[in-house]
Amino acid sequence: MSAAEAIDRQQFATTALTTRIAFVLELARRLHQYGTSAPRLEMAVAGAAQRLGMSADVWSSPTAIIISFADLAQGEEGVAQTTQVMRLAPGEVNLERLCQADDIADRAIAGELGLREGFRRLRELGRPDTRREKIGSIASYGLSAASIAALFLHSAWVDLVVAGAIGAGIGWITLLAGSRPRLAVASDAICALVATTVAIVVSAFVVPLSIKSVVLASLIILVPGMSLTNAVREISSGHLVSGMARMGGAMSTLLKLTFGTIAATQLCAAVGIAARDFALPALPVWTDYPALLVAAVAFAILFRAARRDWPVVIVAVVVGYLATRWGGAISGSLPGAPVGVFLGGLLLGALANVYARFAHRPGAVVREPGILLLVPGSVGFRSVSLLLERDTTPSLDTGLLLVTLLVSLVAGLMFGDLLVSPRRSL
Repeated sequence: MSAAEAIDRQQFATTALTTRIAFVLELARRLHQYGTSAPRLEMAVAGAAQRLGMSADVWSSPTAIIISFADLAQGEEGVAQTTQVMRLAPGEVNLERLCQADDIADRAIAGELGLREGFRRLRELGRPDTRREKIGSIASYGLSAASIAALFLHSAWVDLVVAGAIGAGIGWITLLAGSRPRLAVASDAICALVATTVAIVVSAFVVPLSIKSVVLASLIILVPGMSLTNAVREISSGHLVSGMARMGGAMSTLLKLTFGTIAATQLCAAVGIAARDFALPALPVWTDYPALLVAAVAFAILFRAARRDWPVVIVAVVVGYLATRWGGAISGSLPGAPVGVFLGGLLLGALANVYARFAHRPGAVVREPGILLLVPGSVGFRSVSLLLERDTTPSLDTGLLLVTLLVSLVAGLMFGDLLVSPRRSL
């Protein structure tokens, strides 16, 4: 036991056990709510409990947390005195509130903030989003869709505009689903249905579109690439239950999105609406760089980063994308090839740990938005779509590419942790 841990134990020895437990439980709830993966959450919560003079056995999954507490004042081998079970909805990344929760925990453990006051401040983080935050979230969906259409799909101007408009509409539906449980269950399928229907109708009666590109770009935020990546990361780190549960949730989302697109296609065909599906001249190459900056800003809004962290988020997104392109170029492959994805993950994993070490803030500020352009969610969407269309061979080939890209990205993040060892759990 280090001298710092001994001092911490003495400092909180007179604090009621129930107060310490309540603080740790609320910290675990907030970390889960703001998108922390199981390995990092368990490490952070166990470390906080240790500094408060308790031992905590933590088990985290996408929908629940179980923690057993024991007071270390009664001996290192003390039997668990209480076990708490929390049933939670799957979390979403909110970088600003994650940083605030981390800061509150650090200050409370350092004695700068009372545990009761820290508990109250953690509770206040659960406030509903403001009107401005909701509008920003909707706008981020549209900006993300438009930038992806330009950056990866090299669509025409009209495809970009339509994808951005549909993306904003999907953001609005997603926002409504957050306060309507019945809508939330089917929101992914509804969004895919709406996106595909609007794209077909616009193509049939207004201007020709590249239907698949527009639909994929507008749905890109809903495609569970980040969930698939986190699932593989958790499985590779030995958190099998959480990883498999997250994988199941991601596959369920892919199926609902695919069902929505196929249902919309069949519905339009049944009423005689035929899309004029062909690609117009693509955007010039120079538009990649403005599109990359727009995507970086959109991700900063999407992940609810604090204004002070916007430059860090933008740099992380740009560095991750450029590293992926450079890795693909030196290997003689496409920018999204496994070598490029591995290099991007390696660099972002190392940079996240460097940022956490010197800025004393969660490395997630760099890691989560930075890898969003690297995650192969669109590949999984194509694979499931081809499978449901009974195009088996291309579906299997695309599925194999999905596995390869996921393994490459997770391996890059793991080697990044080896290159620069993390000093903070988050």
